Amino acid sequence: MKKDILRQVVNVLAVLVTIAINGLANTLPLNGLNTGEISDRFKVYFVPAGYVFSIWGLIYLALIGFAIYQALPAQRENPHLRRIGYLFALSCVANVVWLFLWHYEVFPLTIVAMLALLALLIAIYLRLGIGRTRVSAAVTWLVHVPFSIYLGWITVATIANATSLLDYLNWSGWGISPEAWAVIMLVVGAGVASVVSLTRGDIAYMLVIVWAFAGIAVKHTATPLVASAAWAMTAVVAVMLVVGALLSRRRRAVTA
Repeated sequence: MKKDILRQVVNVLAVLVTIAINGLANTLPLNGLNTGEISDRFKVYFVPAGYVFSIWGLIYLALIGFAIYQALPAQRENPHLRRIGYLFALSCVANVVWLFLWHYEVFPLTIVAMLALLALLIAIYLRLGIGRTRVSAAVTWLVHVPFSIYLGWITVATIANATSLLDYLNWSGWGISPEAWAVIMLVVGAGVASVVSLTRGDIAYMLVIVWAFAGIAVKHTATPLVASAAWAMTAVVAVMLVVGALLSRRRRAVTA
């Protein structure tokens, strides 16, 4: 039981520290630079409009809900939550490390921290069996949905981080234009999202991808190729969201 209490406390502290440091990163700001200001330096197209980043508010609100729920005495020995172990706390560490690396312009290592964060969230997602495990409404909204939203956003953020790093390294793109690479990345992102939808029927994850892709289209209206591709992939992801949801409902009906 003591181990469970320790895990609960660590998770609460982890989310509070992460939110605090993310807030201070832009209010201080860290190294005298705002997160968005650094991002705007890179001439890449796989970046959404500024308003899209407001999703961090939803992510952190959802994670606070998770932290509170998992800290309840009644959830102390919940085997479903035990599967997460300390992976969430480690993901918070990766989040904070990425922030410091980004603000202090150690760009080559930012992708390492971002991939670590992505891997940890994927591990949590799989351990929870999101989209494949029947759980209560409370667990759905306070455990599964928060991690679906978080993973969805970090999926997009990882691609954006990689494209920014390549620009920083002055990568030639094998002769392919930055606009064309943006289209390729949008197709890859839509492909990944489609697999998640077809295998998991995860509506929350898919909505995040729709939000991000639409934001990319809005930001790059002056670049028709990117904007058109972004809107097209937004539509594809929206359709796959519906298809995945219907397949998931059918699977639940069969196993009921």
